Amino acid sequence: MGSRVSKLSSCCGRSQFKGAVLEAPDPKSEETVDGAYNLPAFQEYSFEQLRLATSGFAVENIVSEHGEKAPNVVFKGKLDAQRKIAVKRFNRSAWPDPRQFLEEAKSVGQLRSHRLVNLLGCCYEGEERLLVAEYMPKDTLAKHLFHWETQPMKWPMRLRVVLYLAEALDYCTNKGRPLYHDLNAYRVLFDDDCNPRLSCFGLMKNSRDGKSYSTNLAFTPPEYLRTGRVTPESVIYSFGTLLLDVLSGKHIPPSHALDLIRDRNFHMLTDSCLEGQFSNEDGTELVRLASRCLQYEQRERPNVKSLVVALTPLQKEEEVASYVLMDMPRGGLSSVESLSLSPLGEACLRMDLTAVHEILAQIGYKDDEGTANELSFQMWTDQMQETLNSKKKGDTAFCHKDFSSAIDCYSQFIDVGTMVSPTIFARRCLSYLMSDMPQQALNDAKQALVISPTWATAFYLQAAALFALGMENDAREALKDGSAFDTRKKNHK
Repeated sequence: MGSRVSKLSSCCGRSQFKGAVLEAPDPKSEETVDGAYNLPAFQEYSFEQLRLATSGFAVENIVSEHGEKAPNVVFKGKLDAQRKIAVKRFNRSAWPDPRQFLEEAKSVGQLRSHRLVNLLGCCYEGEERLLVAEYMPKDTLAKHLFHWETQPMKWPMRLRVVLYLAEALDYCTNKGRPLYHDLNAYRVLFDDDCNPRLSCFGLMKNSRDGKSYSTNLAFTPPEYLRTGRVTPESVIYSFGTLLLDVLSGKHIPPSHALDLIRDRNFHMLTDSCLEGQFSNEDGTELVRLASRCLQYEQRERPNVKSLVVALTPLQKEEEVASYVLMDMPRGGLSSVESLSLSPLGEACLRMDLTAVHEILAQIGYKDDEGTANELSFQMWTDQMQETLNSKKKGDTAFCHKDFSSAIDCYSQFIDVGTMVSPTIFARRCLSYLMSDMPQQALNDAKQALVISPTWATAFYLQAAALFALGMENDAREALKDGSAFDTRKKNHK
């Protein structure tokens, strides 16, 4: 590594984090990690549950790397407005046999580890094939390595990433799942506390024949190019490419990297942003490990257990929390004090339902879109007059604070199903809240979001329902979502 000397003590050493919140010592045994992780057992979900959770698979909820153009699109969502989830919706040809899909999903769903983005369940109705996993809010390793905005990832955090990743693969191997398909920097995600996790989606075969690698062939294991099959040794090869990513901050083809290693041109392999952050010994060890993983012959590559053993002593900042090393706010500690809330958002935060009622009555139906607006209601044909009358009676009852009658009338209108209106769901939501029926109110707020996924009003009402249910953290998250869409709307005016 030339003349590089370690400046960790001054650049990102312990003195810099004096007084910072520290992580508890990380459990090393598989049993402790597995047993301590409190997640619900794998379950089967209905398509309707997942449609509601993702606001009707709204474009705004897509988190796939390639958006709508991804072969299998991933959406973010919320189950019962409580647990955040990621929903992977496969294309219709990916899993023609529902039994095989269920068996594969159930097998992956038995895994439970802090090192994984765990699989919570699946859905296989008709031709639909969906996987449900934990939602990771802090982006992918690719984003933090290749497309960072404020600062590059520090060396101690990079070492933590590769160790945790090796531990994840070791856990899966010990549980009988040694194969991982298309391991790359997009498969590593960061949780609320900025700890890196390995996505469970790569543990699923991408199709019935088990073939996978969809990335640039220059990065695939050589044996895959010959046989089209993934082996445990193929996973080690891909791990080697990730070691190169972490070391260089770039996606370097393995053949080029091996040429640089043979020429001892380590400077070209190393991210210039890491200048002075690590010792010659640490850098050389990471290069050595990458070189071993990238051996052409499968038998010459190390096993995953030896990778864990080699990476463990390199950890220099074990006691510092990941969110501190990443210089990012810790998840789950959402603050609403700094949010720019609309008057409706403020009223929902205060749980001032009288003020919420006044605002909803005043804005009327102006936020409804398409056919669901005031003009459309007036243009209905004579045979729809009875349905229109139920809507009008509901509006009258709502304005006069007769919330029980409003619920009945709006329910008649909704049950006909001829027309959808987010405002009617919003008004019935508040009527339920006024009638001390918060769960029903929450359901209506979610239905409003299915119709209009970017409507801040629905998020704010969802927050009010969650506050009424005693779910304060989730309520604050809903307020943050509403504020974000409010701000976006103002900026586009």
